[in-house]
Amino acid sequence: MASPGSCANATDEERGSVKNKTPKRRGLAQALLLGLLVSVVASPAQADSEPAMGAAAALCSLVYSPAKLAFAGLGTVVSGLAWAMTGFDGDVARPIFYSAVRGDYVITPSHLEGRRPVEFVGRDPRDEPPRDAW
Repeated sequence: MASPGSCANATDEERGSVKNKTPKRRGLAQALLLGLLVSVVASPAQADSEPAMGAAAALCSLVYSPAKLAFAGLGTVVSGLAWAMTGFDGDVARPIFYSAVRGDYVITPSHLEGRRPVEFVGRDPRDEPPRDAW
């Protein structure tokens, strides 16, 4: 049996205040993360700092990578459907597949410094210029 001061006898308002703390904390954490990202990327004094650029690239990748993965996944499905609907014609499906799956999945410091463009939509490997050696 529940005692008079237990949660079983709590009003909806009292219970709601406990439940609403998690979304508030999540929103606060997201706002802090966004603020950190903006301050690291926008600060010209830290632009030459390798650790700062690495941190900025990692934070940017937290947003960019899931979007790229979703794009690649949907592109793969559309490519497969195009392949099936055209009588298994790879010439139709291949450009869709390459556009979706190829490209950059993470942001690197070289992207942020402007030395290398970000490729969200990939290219056909036959049209791609040779990359510099790692």
